Amino acid sequence: MRALLATSIGVTCATALTLPLAAPAPAAPAPARAPVAQAPAASPGEPAGSTQSLPLRPLTGALPRATGEPTESLHPDAARGLLRRDSHRFSLVGVVWDDADAELHGTVQVRTRATGTTRWSGWQSLETHNTDHAADAGSPERESGTVRGSTAPLWVGDSDGVEVRVRSENAGPRSGSADTAPLPAGLQVELVDPGDDPEQPRAEATPTTGTPSAVTPSAGVATPATAVAQPGALPDFAGLTMAAAESSAVNADLAPLGAAEIPALSKAESEEQAVVAAGAKPFVGPRPRIVTRKGWGADESLRERAFAYTSTVKAAFIHHSATGNNYTCAQAPSVLRSIYRYHVKSSGWRDFGYNFAVDKCGNIYEGRAGGVTKAVLGAHTLGFNTNSMGIAVLGTYSSKNPPAAAVTAIAKLTAWKLGLFGRNPKGKVTLVSGGSGKYKKGAKAKLNVISGHRDGFATECPGIRLYKKLGTARTSSAKLQGR
Repeated sequence: MRALLATSIGVTCATALTLPLAAPAPAAPAPARAPVAQAPAASPGEPAGSTQSLPLRPLTGALPRATGEPTESLHPDAARGLLRRDSHRFSLVGVVWDDADAELHGTVQVRTRATGTTRWSGWQSLETHNTDHAADAGSPERESGTVRGSTAPLWVGDSDGVEVRVRSENAGPRSGSADTAPLPAGLQVELVDPGDDPEQPRAEATPTTGTPSAVTPSAGVATPATAVAQPGALPDFAGLTMAAAESSAVNADLAPLGAAEIPALSKAESEEQAVVAAGAKPFVGPRPRIVTRKGWGADESLRERAFAYTSTVKAAFIHHSATGNNYTCAQAPSVLRSIYRYHVKSSGWRDFGYNFAVDKCGNIYEGRAGGVTKAVLGAHTLGFNTNSMGIAVLGTYSSKNPPAAAVTAIAKLTAWKLGLFGRNPKGKVTLVSGGSGKYKKGAKAKLNVISGHRDGFATECPGIRLYKKLGTARTSSAKLQGR
């Protein structure tokens, strides 16, 4: 059953959740419907889910301003889009373009039609400045030749119709076209269907203290800088594909192979498992319950097979998805699958960008594959992905306060994970920039161990309301470590 219709959840800066629907636009004559875009079929053994890619064409004639009426006549090169059309079902929308280094200076808006209805949403805006959530310049992931520029995606719920308009910054009447900022080449809209939730027993949505699994204690030892671990020859286990078995095996000392979650541990149990310097006090917070990639239904055939690591974890960068708060925690696994597919299939990344995700109910999810105790190289904070981890809170917190459960989850996760690497959540750390715009390549940046994305890059992420809560998260995290 699609996640949108789920009545219970088992597991439970730019990424995307729907904004409350605006009032419908004034009625207009219904245009002739274009043929339905057919979603590509899943490969054998691949869970359901698909991506439709539709090119955006020049919009001719008058285009409404972002605020609605009155309309203005634009230069043909100043606006591109897609007129209302039917499509295969989807739940998430994003816009991509050819050059990953090109920025889209302008606005991107979409409206969608709820599946099986004639009801269209109002226009909703996509966050266009998404280049700061990416792999560092010069890294194998960034230089792969597959990476494209992209907006943050927007979660719109179960839909089967779409309309898109992209408007250049400073776009004015035809007579003023010389001042129009050019739009990136190769603009296309991506319509992502997350597919069905995995069929497996689910735990309650609210995290609870679990019983530790009878497995070998975790080492939590870092690997050499930017090392790439090649997948091993693991046997098929409990119906898992080879890629899924490999993804699960890196956490096999925390939970059984193929488990949907890693159970919570007490502080004493977590400290017993941690590897610390001889004679040093462990200062490791209790391990929180973590929903695994298997738990939220990650299709392991999408990502690059090898795992990439850095030397250690010195800092945690906190992000928000910058995409609205109108989602249920039962939908969070579908949102994650959609973002994952958008990151890999649409944006050309090797895997899900963030190391962890948190929903508004406080559930914590494993993000990029490679092992939750390890220093996995992510693609979350341009210039500072090395020796750090990225945590994305699903929602938009520029004008809305984050739920207390989400802030608490940040504290719990950082108390445990930073503790494995001997970091004080209330401390400072010096990181060397890989080039972020705010810091030149090679520059040394003194940052909080728990920082907001905006501390490393000139961005509004993680939203000022969430950013102002990071002090609380640092204090709580340190207390959980026993500091």
